[in-house]
Amino acid sequence: MTDIESFRRAATELLGERGFTCDPELVEPWLTDWRGRYTGKAVGLASPASTREVADFVALCAAHRVPIVPQGGNSGMSGGATPDESGASVVLSLRRMDAIRDFDPATRQITCDAGLILQALHERVEAEGLRFPLTLGGKGSATVGGLISTNAGGTQVLRHGTMRAQVLGIEAVLADGAIFSNLVPLKKDNRGFDLKQLLIGSEGTLGIVTAATLRLLPAIGERRVVWVGLPSIAAARQLLLHCEETAGEALEGFEVLPAHCLQSVLAHLPDARSPLLGEHGWHALVELVGTVDEAERLDGLVETVFASAMERGLVDDAVIATSETQAEAFWQLRDSIAPAERAIGPAMQHDISVPVARMAEFVETVSPEVEDRFPGTRAIGFGHLGDGNIHFHVLAPRGATRGEWEASEGKAISSYVYDRVTEFGGSISAEHGIGQVKRDELARLGDPVKLELMRSIKRTLDPLGILNPGKLVPLAPHGATP
Repeated sequence: MTDIESFRRAATELLGERGFTCDPELVEPWLTDWRGRYTGKAVGLASPASTREVADFVALCAAHRVPIVPQGGNSGMSGGATPDESGASVVLSLRRMDAIRDFDPATRQITCDAGLILQALHERVEAEGLRFPLTLGGKGSATVGGLISTNAGGTQVLRHGTMRAQVLGIEAVLADGAIFSNLVPLKKDNRGFDLKQLLIGSEGTLGIVTAATLRLLPAIGERRVVWVGLPSIAAARQLLLHCEETAGEALEGFEVLPAHCLQSVLAHLPDARSPLLGEHGWHALVELVGTVDEAERLDGLVETVFASAMERGLVDDAVIATSETQAEAFWQLRDSIAPAERAIGPAMQHDISVPVARMAEFVETVSPEVEDRFPGTRAIGFGHLGDGNIHFHVLAPRGATRGEWEASEGKAISSYVYDRVTEFGGSISAEHGIGQVKRDELARLGDPVKLELMRSIKRTLDPLGILNPGKLVPLAPHGATP
């Protein structure tokens, strides 16, 4: 019996036939990332049903020196949950672990398994008059563990912060199978390092998140969603500052998109309609919220904010959603940008951030630079204006072949974009993680001191290098595995 056969037999005995499979038909769907850019091979697919099973399985992998690729909903954007082509790794799925362990509406806290789907979490807490203040387009597949591992963002970061701000406690399995449990949140705890923060955003390279305690907020009683037509992204920046000054804490979200994005979505969604008459170079989607008894105050606030914005010439036109159905239709336009553009053809998609005050300048400067430098391309930026997170997409020239273009000119485009992001004092990854897509660029552009600290932490917590190898942590300068 070969070593790999011995491992497969031991894994099956440990997890049962439901918990471990080598059946190609069952394994194959989880070997390609959501964008379709990476496809790998695997020893098998492990689907443990409890933290104890995860711990025992990780210990087994350590004993056999089998690398582990943790996977949540497989909806990541950076290839961080996809194995390489060697076939030496095992995919560890947390999807069976989707239980809610504890839910206390009085303290506004919920403890759940890492495999719980974000949409299911939303629905459960909303039934008790609460909400989890993080959402994104992939909420129907994204899992709590995946959101934590990538420190996901979304459309509510402006007011509530990234996933890091929502995590009160965490449970994770370390590289040797030990269980780190810190699920009970304390307002004050000065017993050394806050280790949960080290695991958040580590993309499964330091430990496998199995559960978390999350903070909740009162449900939104009233909201007003406004679609705004604007002449430029610079005008959108001025409107944002006006909304922050006038609306204060009521400002929940502020998204921007150019006309090209809206037209792409309208062509992609057969029943979609433009919220405004006429043509506008840019659009903003603004959401203000209040408690259940604040409807009248919120109406007055919206009128004050946008009437004064009109008087100051900050907007060309605006429409307020008159119902929840219309409000959701506005948000669907925003959330459908990525699939609409994917339907058009190949594109290099960059999840980047720059200082908030320079976001408009970046888009207005770098977009024409890219189009001039790479003829036939179309550069567009959209996203979370309030936190400086730009989804900067460069669409391929007409007739480009998907796969070939990304691997050739697309790489040069990304390098140029990341160079400019760095020059603007920004980050090459804002909310989607590094994965394998940006690992080499992080090594090229990252601060050497920070990179060596990351390698040192990786070597300490994962000395065998079995946790999600090839992701996030750049190789050491001499090429050795960190």
